[in-house]
Amino acid sequence: MGWRIISIKSRAKLDYKMNYLVVRTESKTSRVLLDEILLLMVESTAVSLTSYLLSELVKKKIKVIFCDEFHDPQSDLVPLYGSHDDSRKIREQITWDPSFKAFLHAEIVRIKISGQISNLPPACERERALLTSYLSEILPGDATNREGHAAKVYFNALFGLDFTRGTDSPINAALNYGYGILLAAFNREIVASGYLTQLGIFHDNMFNHFNLSCDLMEPFRPFIDRFVMSSPPTAPLTHEDKMKLLDLLNQTVSIRGQNHHLSTAIHLWTCSVWDALRERDLSCLESPCYG
Repeated sequence: MGWRIISIKSRAKLDYKMNYLVVRTESKTSRVLLDEILLLMVESTAVSLTSYLLSELVKKKIKVIFCDEFHDPQSDLVPLYGSHDDSRKIREQITWDPSFKAFLHAEIVRIKISGQISNLPPACERERALLTSYLSEILPGDATNREGHAAKVYFNALFGLDFTRGTDSPINAALNYGYGILLAAFNREIVASGYLTQLGIFHDNMFNHFNLSCDLMEPFRPFIDRFVMSSPPTAPLTHEDKMKLLDLLNQTVSIRGQNHHLSTAIHLWTCSVWDALRERDLSCLESPCYG
């Protein structure tokens, strides 16, 4: 797996030559070895790419994100096939036990809320106590919606009582940009493993192509929240802000008792979810540490 994050933010022609990404602009031509690339972000709509390059990026399982005219993530490149045994994996996915999925979703919510608790400022003792109490109240499938109740308390503690998710604000723009990067990373892992992103564990929206990705990314949202909390933007996101959010994939986190890049932790967590579903055993889960 590569480690370099490449962002193309202005007019350019991208093509492939001898295992290199070739970037041609009006002023220069540069090359990057494909084996070094973790993610390619195409920020400008004035960028053109060859189909040969796209094919090679897919073969190397390099995540590619395309942005709209506002430079916000709009779509990502998802291959049709990511594993030699896709058919077996998809049949397995269709028959995942509903009762175990309900317990798995509850555990995912528990891990996510634990991450939210670790992000609360020291002065938020009441909010910390409330979220901690929610951990023991989570039911299979999160039937009592502890996740939703925790989110309201949590975001108000982080960004103020007037803050609401879903409104048009610099903070929400930063959160959404970061979450979009996480979603793309999980799409890559799921497809590479041979499963369908559409068939989720809990998320079941017929209009959502990434239900499973939305399920698996939940424990990693607090990493984005922590970054935005540490330096909340007060104006529209700059290119520098976006590059810092992209670079979070290279931050160090602990998982399995060892330090890894966040992108590697995503891979290890995703593999542990497959093991848990296959063995019907929650102890297989390898969740990241938030300390």
